[in-house]
Amino acid sequence: MKIITAEEVRAAVTMREAIDAMREGFIALSAGRAHVPLRSALDTPGGVLLTMPAQIDGSPVSAVKVVAVCPANPSRGLPTIYAAVLVTDAQTGAPLALLDGRILTAQRTGAASGLATELLALPQASVLAVIGAGTQARTQVAAVCAVRPITEIRIYSLGGAEQMAEELRGMYDARIVVAPSAPAALQGAQVVVAATNSKTPVVHLADLAPGVHVNGIGSFTPQMQEIAADVVMAARVVVDHRASAWAEAGDLIIPRDQGLISEASVYAEIGEIAAGLKRGRHDPDEITFFKSVGNAVQDAALVARVLAAAQERGLGIEVALSL
Repeated sequence: MKIITAEEVRAAVTMREAIDAMREGFIALSAGRAHVPLRSALDTPGGVLLTMPAQIDGSPVSAVKVVAVCPANPSRGLPTIYAAVLVTDAQTGAPLALLDGRILTAQRTGAASGLATELLALPQASVLAVIGAGTQARTQVAAVCAVRPITEIRIYSLGGAEQMAEELRGMYDARIVVAPSAPAALQGAQVVVAATNSKTPVVHLADLAPGVHVNGIGSFTPQMQEIAADVVMAARVVVDHRASAWAEAGDLIIPRDQGLISEASVYAEIGEIAAGLKRGRHDPDEITFFKSVGNAVQDAALVARVLAAAQERGLGIEVALSL
């Protein structure tokens, strides 16, 4: 079995390759060719422990990710999220690899937004607003910049925005701005990413320009709401997976329970659009909203590529398991 570190996971695939993997995974999910139970959640003294298995028809591997989300960790100088992914042979069940799951999660979450941006944002979109400055925010920037000609990146966060801006200035040929407020970041932006753990909305309709595409990726429980109900009501709503979204996405559940939207308000899964079964954007002035709570099919699709690259390039450390 291989042990594959965070840096090796990061080096194994490009963001473009990760976006292509998300396309394959989401198409399989919407077509019923992926087997993904709703993730289980175990409350712990420090947060929540999530378990996420997945198998894609025809794939040589299965995957299960275990994620610990501990909101108080930053005050301890630790990451909010720890994760590990176990990859097994789909036929024999033999363990093949153990991967750093935190970087994999950041990559695949960014790549999902990259795919949604590719399919839904205006082709000429050049101004990106990012609310949040954690690990997820950085891969969101990488993914959006991989699919659109971004010339300006605005960052707003309660903490870490200056540090993130300094990092990005050395990586992208774009104007990097630290915004004084969320509305200031959002005004005139053509692509928006919300990557926070907020329980109250940080993106409101009054602050959005016509034709904007919004990626909501931070909230993943029924109690969390990054995107205001007025945005959801006005937008063409696309999700990663309907069942998961209505079980976990507070951005949708809260306005539904308030009687403002219904489950029919979700226009499509992103896999349906990627497969050409439904149109993406219908009008240059419409607001599009991609809501992702994260799905294990993303892990399964990406780990297959990471493992193939690791085997080809000799990444990872081989360890023997006792039989």
